[in-house]
Amino acid sequence: MDLYEAIRALHEEKKRLDRLIAVLEELQRTANHDRPASSRKRRGRKSMSLEERRAVSERMRRYWAQRKQQQGATAPVAETPENQPPPPTD
Repeated sequence: MDLYEAIRALHEEKKRLDRLIAVLEELQRTANHDRPASSRKRRGRKSMSLEERRAVSERMRRYWAQRKQQQGATAPVAETPENQPPPPTD
């Protein structure tokens, strides 16, 4: 085989590979568009595991208990209809 024939064969092989690559890239593009929405990456907050939810719940329970305790010590009791004095009678 002479050098000219080897170069021509390699060019033919290159053209065949270029066509194959183009077909595969097109398949990849269409596969990405046909993917269902549920498999796309979610945006926003990540979901929490059960342990993480329990830890947050316990932390918030302590927080609100502390707030309630501080409010009870500093805030006056709001007047409700049961706590209001009777209206003056003329």
